[in-house]
Order: sequence, then C-alpha cells, then structure tokens
Amino acid sequence: MNIEKQILHKLQLIEAAMKTIGLWQSHPPKPEAFESTEPFSIDTMAAEEWLQWVLIPRMLALIEQKACLPTAFAIAPYFEEVYKEETECYLPLLKHLRELDSLFVQDSGAQNRGSHHSDTE
Repeated sequence: MNIEKQILHKLQLIEAAMKTIGLWQSHPPKPEAFESTEPFSIDTMAAEEWLQWVLIPRMLALIEQKACLPTAFAIAPYFEEVYKEETECYLPLLKHLRELDSLFVQDSGAQNRGSHHSDTE
C-alpha cells in the first residue's frame, strides 16, 4: 500500500474514532475561526475542530492534487496534551494520530516531497 493510501486509511480511522467518541461535528466553526495564524488554530478552534475542519480536508486535498505531502509531521503530542485529563476515553483517537504521525516519519526521505508547505492554500 503506497503512503497516500495509508494516509487516507488512517484519516478514515481518525474520523470514525471521532464519531465514536462524539467529537465529530455537523457544522463547521465560524468563518473567522479559519483565519487564525496560530498552530492548530489554538486561539479560535477546539482541537477536534481543527482536526476535522482543517487537517483532514487539507490532507485529502494534498493527496487528491498529488501535491507534496509534509515531510515533518507531529500532531499527536498536541492532542495528548489536550486530552491528558481524559486519556482513557480518547485512546483510540490518540493511537490513530500517533500512527498518522509515524507514517510521515517513516516515509520522510523515501520520496522526494519538496517543501512541507503547500502552495495550494
């Protein structure tokens, strides 16, 4: 399975885990929430909002456009910190996020991916 398919599969598992634990939302945050320049939009979105409305769509768009994927990627530590008080409930989601991170670590350098930022934003 190529790296793109592995990432797509992991994103599907993340979405399913979010739905199972009640984090998946039916409505996006207000448009101004997307204007944040902070990492993870920490000043305008909850962690799960950023995951659902920013990360997952951007990763899907990069793969669909066959654009360069990030070469350095570590989101699990942020979510581990956010959910540290209730880790048990979030274990499946955290597991999938760690595995998503590891796909980028394992594959970095295996393919020429260029810059870790996309010009498509």
